[in-house]
Amino acid sequence: MVKKKRQRSMKHNMLTLNIPDDIKLYNSFLPFLKRGGLFYPTEKSYNLGDEVFLLLSFFDDVEKIPVAGKIAWINPKGAQGQRPAGIGVHFGELDNGKTRNKIENALVKIPKDKRTFTM
Repeated sequence: MVKKKRQRSMKHNMLTLNIPDDIKLYNSFLPFLKRGGLFYPTEKSYNLGDEVFLLLSFFDDVEKIPVAGKIAWINPKGAQGQRPAGIGVHFGELDNGKTRNKIENALVKIPKDKRTFTM
């Protein structure tokens, strides 16, 4: 019984996120977190501090980038400003800023004055 519960929990915390374009990337990026992070749309229940593992893909790139992180933000269903329900994943220390740098480089030309999924 414990084994089944653990397997379910691990599956719940393995997330795949495809960012199709720079606008979605801008809306999803969490630059205010120390190591950066991304918003993951979901109505599943998570708690702040829950560990998750993201498999990210950007634009048309078939490569999936593995990133471990923790839940640092939660938008509940019906969040203010018609923002989507979901979680913000703070990238883990083992990433060494690689994913944050890749995102920031992709967003260089995007104006930073628009609202995002979190703020």
